[in-house]
Amino acid sequence: MAEEKNDLMEKIVSLCKRRGFVFPGSDIYGGLANSWDFGPYGSQLKKNIKDHWWKFFVEQRDDMVGLDASIIMNPEVWKASGHTENFTDPLVECKKCHHRHRADQIDVTKGCPDCKGELSEARPFNGMLRTFLGPIQDEGAQVYLRPETAQAMFVDFVQIQQTSRKKLPFGVAQIGKAFRNEITPGNFIFRTREFEQMEIEYFFNPAKTKWEEVFAVWQKAMEEWMMTVGIDTAKTHIVDIPDGDRAHYSKRTIDFEFEYPFGQKELFGLAYRGDYDLEQHEKVSGQELRYLDSETNEKVRPHVIEPSLGVERGMLAIILSAFEEQKLEGDDVRTVLHLKPAIAPVQVAVFPLMKNKPELVERAKEVYSALKKDFRVEFDDNGNVGKRYRRQDEIGTPYCVTVDFDSLEDGAVTVRDRDTMEQTRVKTEELKKYFENNF
Repeated sequence: MAEEKNDLMEKIVSLCKRRGFVFPGSDIYGGLANSWDFGPYGSQLKKNIKDHWWKFFVEQRDDMVGLDASIIMNPEVWKASGHTENFTDPLVECKKCHHRHRADQIDVTKGCPDCKGELSEARPFNGMLRTFLGPIQDEGAQVYLRPETAQAMFVDFVQIQQTSRKKLPFGVAQIGKAFRNEITPGNFIFRTREFEQMEIEYFFNPAKTKWEEVFAVWQKAMEEWMMTVGIDTAKTHIVDIPDGDRAHYSKRTIDFEFEYPFGQKELFGLAYRGDYDLEQHEKVSGQELRYLDSETNEKVRPHVIEPSLGVERGMLAIILSAFEEQKLEGDDVRTVLHLKPAIAPVQVAVFPLMKNKPELVERAKEVYSALKKDFRVEFDDNGNVGKRYRRQDEIGTPYCVTVDFDSLEDGAVTVRDRDTMEQTRVKTEELKKYFENNF
């Protein structure tokens, strides 16, 4: 079973590199440990996931607004939030091979997982990445690359509320880069030092709204969103994080864990942060971060529910959920990514039946240009039609359109469905409606 899972992960990594989803970072210079670049299809897939998330959680709701905050913030922010003091992991080092590990992720009684050597005593390791602003690299110029996107939503709370004129309860959403100096990054794009988060801070008045009710609503919303992007719910599990294992600010946290080939690991999180962050920033900054309730004329420090989703982890779970190998005749194997049309990098591929027939190429390009106005479309005339189908199957394209000689006579084209492989003749003027109905 372990070999099968390792084999699956190797196939996913190979597919992602071969088809332009994910490349090793700085590859021509020998790479950089756990650094990954997202190629033409990977960058489009990431964008589609983020756009879909934003539309689902922000644009389609009346109680949400957005924020795009700076990556580098005043260092006092991280002191107030507790990250400077508490954002640590237990680090152990092997005395034989000198490999470093997180003590909470291995069985330290068995020694080094790589060479069985003796391990050092665990010591705290702060996971924030430091850098310097200005020409002099001294203590006063030290700043941090943010380890999470959340804090700006707390620091800017009053300005956001006043300018948006939102009444409690309402949420603030942000998508952006975060950085963590992980002790043991790995497992492809699952754990990296540079990643993107899609986070929401949902503010509410605890005197009027029970946090348990808000928590349940957001849990359901996250479950619904995961289904819309094609994450396999049969491989997703909800784990309640016990006291002692939760983050220092959390009063309740659940993790949505996914069955990756390398084990069941955290996919997304949902936390009840109380008013910890706003209270801390009030204390340290001396600024009031409260909401004036127009009904009671009382100032309220809201409590917060936080849905947090990692883009790369979500993308990996989506690819794993969509991946299938179908055995055909003989030893032939068809590899397919069953990506949802809403997030697929290419929604429709258009082919001329033969690339050396100008009349077919011209008509195919006309179809391509017309569809491109409304869908993500790719023109493909490389190789025979069978090879084009296989390529489009591997990048997850839901539909392929082939222009043949009959198309020149009857104005219809052949539409091939990725999942069923069924082929349907459709008039070119009806293609837009056909895809709209099927997407």
